[in-house]
Amino acid sequence: MARAQLTPHSEGLLEAARALADSSQAAAIVLLAERAYNFTEIQARVGTTRIIVASDKGDVIEAAEKDDVNHVPLLEEPETRQMQLVSALLEAIADEMLKSGDTVVALYAAYDREEIDSISILALAEHLTKLTSRDLQRLETTVPLETLRLVVNLAVDIGKEGREGKAVGALFVVGNHRKVLAQSHEQIHDPFKGYPRKERSLRQARVRESVKELAQIDGAFVISADGIVEAAGRILDAPAEGLTLSKGLGARHWAAAAISKTTSAIAIAVSESTGTVRIFKDGMVVLRIEPIERAMKWSDQEQEGESAAG
Repeated sequence: MARAQLTPHSEGLLEAARALADSSQAAAIVLLAERAYNFTEIQARVGTTRIIVASDKGDVIEAAEKDDVNHVPLLEEPETRQMQLVSALLEAIADEMLKSGDTVVALYAAYDREEIDSISILALAEHLTKLTSRDLQRLETTVPLETLRLVVNLAVDIGKEGREGKAVGALFVVGNHRKVLAQSHEQIHDPFKGYPRKERSLRQARVRESVKELAQIDGAFVISADGIVEAAGRILDAPAEGLTLSKGLGARHWAAAAISKTTSAIAIAVSESTGTVRIFKDGMVVLRIEPIERAMKWSDQEQEGESAAG
């Protein structure tokens, strides 16, 4: 495999990253790579600080694997460098390459789409509060982690951006979709009905964009465990008896809690008023994400919602 060469400018940034990592006691240097470099050489240049290579390019990940350096594959067609970096950090934490309290130095191409031209230092405690591998993995008991991340990232985008400058609420139910469909009914004509599976997969960027466009419709999106949009605009019929939620949470959150309890699916609700994303399991809020201007803050929620029976 032919390897790309670092430019003199990129080499200077690499030296700066090494100095920053040493002075800040960074746990790693995260390299958002668009090209397949000699990662063994890069690791040697930064000394004892670990390199974590993140990319959506198959040849880059293949090169990182061959060079035996830590690597994080990203979804195709990432949206912004900011979201790409957030995704890389979440993946690295989930794979136990990083911890939520670590400091990292990030290298990436912010202006030139291929050559490294920017450097940042990030204290993860300020951006990813209390997010641990254990927190994510406990949700995987019902839904594969990859699918869950897809839907959570989509929900966070909706919470942060809204649509056309307007705040938007949304509800996703992920996993056990047959049981979820049986406990819901159609509110509007389903815009995904009749399309082949490939054209309903959230792994496709255009499908994720379609979901954002349709987030303003009433009802829930029903997502299968493998990331296929099975239905949209569904009104959830699961009973809310025996549930307790925080004061101020509305019908969308009650519906999310109820369906997660009766079907063992994961429900993800986006608050229209605040953009907050709440993740429900077994009738309780287990994670809450507060979208902020330049990052997302994850919080472990133990008391926000409890089953009255438990």
